[in-house]
Formats: sequence, structure tokens, C-alpha cells
Amino acid sequence: MAVSISACATRHWTNSSKQCKFVGQSVRGLPIRIITVGKKRSSGVQLLVDGYIDKLRNYCPVDDVLIRSNPKNARDVRAQVDDEDMAIMNHIRSDDWVVMLDEHGLDIGSEQFAELVGDSGSKGALRLLFCIGGPYGHGRQIRERANTSVKLSSMVLNHQIALLVLVEQLYRSWTILKGQKYHH
Repeated sequence: MAVSISACATRHWTNSSKQCKFVGQSVRGLPIRIITVGKKRSSGVQLLVDGYIDKLRNYCPVDDVLIRSNPKNARDVRAQVDDEDMAIMNHIRSDDWVVMLDEHGLDIGSEQFAELVGDSGSKGALRLLFCIGGPYGHGRQIRERANTSVKLSSMVLNHQIALLVLVEQLYRSWTILKGQKYHH
């Protein structure tokens, strides 16, 4: 069920000035849920993630959910991915706008990511949900459910680093949307 998000759903930036279309406009801040599949986070990463989430809460409510990798201790990789997939799907509502973070997703810049965040409020969704999959990627159900897929980097990132990049980019998105000086 893939649905386009204006400029965010294309691989090409359509705004030649590279300025977000929402700058100076009122943007509805949807609550954000971030689902990460992985092991317990290191204290340093958790401290940084918490710092950005605290900053994000000035713009919208944020919920950070950590799902344990391989929740049923499956020996088979396919079974592990399926178990993680089911655990993720249990946290998704029908009115969520789901962004799957995936190495094969759309390669977008910070301005386009800000547009994705800004556009999500006009799509009928009640919450914006980001999903970072487990060590073997996402399962079939989340791939089918995701409204769009985005990659954070052309390089493969550790799940903890991916989470840190995501929360920083979400904070950067809000400063772009509000025309604040963090992004230049």
C-alpha cells in the first residue's frame, strides 16, 4: 500500500531552491513513534537519542519503542525476521503513516525529509511511525504496510547509529519546517 508523498516520493528534488515548501507555514505536528528492532542500546547512544527526543518533544509527542531482536530465539533467519515482523505489526495502528527505513529506500536529503514530515499531517494519518528493522531487515508484512521507504545513508548503518541519525534528522526536519537556524 505505497502512497506518494509529494516531492518525497520521487528520486529527484523538484524544488530548485532546495527550500522546504513548508517554511513559514503552520504545520500540524503528528505524534511520532519510532520502532527499532535490536539489542539493548549502549548508554552513550541512549543518552544522545534521549537528548534529541527531548528536543523533538518541543514540536510533537514522541514515543520510542525498542523490540528485542529475535524475540522467540529462532535458529532460522526467516523465522527470526517473521517473528520480528509480527512484533512490529503489533505496534502499528491502521491510522499510522508508516515510514520504513531500509537500505533500498528512497535516497532523500534533509529538506525532502522535512517535507515528508510536514506532508504526513495532511494524509489523514493520526501518527507518523518510523521503523528500523532487525539485523536481517524487514519482513513481508511491514514491507506491504509501509506507506513509503527511505534510506538514511548509502552506507550500511548499525541499528543504534541508524536510530541516532533518524532522531537527529527528525529534529532537523522540525527546525527546517519552523524556519529555525539549526539547519543551514
